[in-house]
Amino acid sequence: MNLKLPAPIQRFTTDSDAPLQQGAYRSALRDERLAAILGASLGILFSICFVTGLYSHIQQHPLSWLPIPARPAGLYRFTQGLHVVFGIASMPVLIAKLWLVWPRFVSFPVAKTISGLVERIGVFPLVAGGIFMTFSGVANIAQWYPWRFSFTASHYWMAWVTMGSIVAHVGAKWIITRRALARPSRRPALAEADPVLGTTAEAAGAGGLSRRGLLTTVAAASGLLTLTTIGQTVRPLRRLGLLAPRDPATGPQGRPVNRGAANAGVVDLAQSAAYRLEVSGRVARPMSLTLDQLRALPSHDTVLPIACVEGWSYSAPWRGVRVRDLLAMAGADPDRTILIESLEPQGAYRTSTLNSGQAADRDTLLALSLDGEPLALDHGFPCRLIAPNRPGVLQTKWVTKVVVL
Repeated sequence: MNLKLPAPIQRFTTDSDAPLQQGAYRSALRDERLAAILGASLGILFSICFVTGLYSHIQQHPLSWLPIPARPAGLYRFTQGLHVVFGIASMPVLIAKLWLVWPRFVSFPVAKTISGLVERIGVFPLVAGGIFMTFSGVANIAQWYPWRFSFTASHYWMAWVTMGSIVAHVGAKWIITRRALARPSRRPALAEADPVLGTTAEAAGAGGLSRRGLLTTVAAASGLLTLTTIGQTVRPLRRLGLLAPRDPATGPQGRPVNRGAANAGVVDLAQSAAYRLEVSGRVARPMSLTLDQLRALPSHDTVLPIACVEGWSYSAPWRGVRVRDLLAMAGADPDRTILIESLEPQGAYRTSTLNSGQAADRDTLLALSLDGEPLALDHGFPCRLIAPNRPGVLQTKWVTKVVVL
C-alpha cells in the first residue's frame, strides 16, 4: 500500500535536499538585515546591563585594590536604574530575536562543516544565558525566587558566560552583520543569504506585519515595559508604574523598605534601654554611647538617595552624626577601613564596610532621623548608616558597632 503524506509533513520527511523546517517556518520577517538589527540592539542592551551589573557587584563585594569613591553621590542610583531599565527593555528584543532565528535550532542536518557545528554549539550558551539573565533579573526585581541557588552568584557568573558568548558570536558574524546593516533589506533576503531557513519568494511576498512594523512593535513594547516600571524610582511617573513592584511613596514614613525589623529579628534589641553604639577596634579611645548621648552629639543634615539593587530608589533628607566625627572623637586613623555592624543576629548583609574615602565623606552619617522625624523601626531605629554612592543593602540598619579595622 502506498500512503501519501500530507504536503506539510511530506516536506519534513521526504525533501532530502532541503532543511528539515523548509515550508514550515516561512516568513518575510526572517530577514538577514532585520536579524542583524535586533542582534545589534540586544548586544548594546546586554553590554550596558553587564557593565552596570559589574559595578553593582564590585560595590557589594569590594576589591582592596579598587576602592569605590563616595562621589558622585547618586552614581549608584543612576547605574542601577540603567541596569534594571535596560534589562526590562531587552525582553521584547530578545523574544523577537529568538523568534526570528529559532528555525536554525531545529534545522537538519545540524551542520555540514566542523565550523558550522562549532558555531551551532556556541550559540547555545548565548541563548540560554540571555534567557536566564532576563528571567532571573525580573524575578529578583519582584523578589520572587523559585530556585534554591544564590541569585547573586549565579547572575554574576552567568553574565560573564553570556557576554563571552556575545563576543564570540560577534566575532563569527562580524562580516555578515556589517554587510547586512550596510544595505537595505531585499526580498527575500534571508532565503538568498541563508538557505538554512528555507524562506522563499512566495513567503516573502505574503501579507502581514512588515519588517519595519516588527521593529516598531518591539520598540513600543520595550518602551511600554519601561514606562510601567520606572515609576518605582522616577516619582513623577509613579502613577504609570502599573508593573512596578515598589511604590516610592508607600511604606513606613512614606518610604518603601525591603526588610523590616520583624523579619530581621531586631524588634526587642532595637527598642531596648540597654542599646549602645560602640566605637572600637584600632582606636585610641573606645566609646560606648547610649541613644541619648548619640543624639546629643553635633548633627549634620543631608539629602541622599536609597538605591536598591531591584531598581527602586528615592532621595530623602537625613539627619545624624557624621562617621568621621565619631572616628575623630575615638582617635582613629583616618586612613582605616571601617566595619559597620547591625543588631541583626544573622544575614548576608548584617555588616558592611566603608573605605577611608567613604568614611571621611562629609555626608556619611549614622542617621537618627528621616524627613525630620525619628527613624521608624523598619528604617533602622535607633540609627542607621546612610552614605553617598552605595547600594541600599550596604546602608546598614540598626547599627550597634563601628569597628576600625
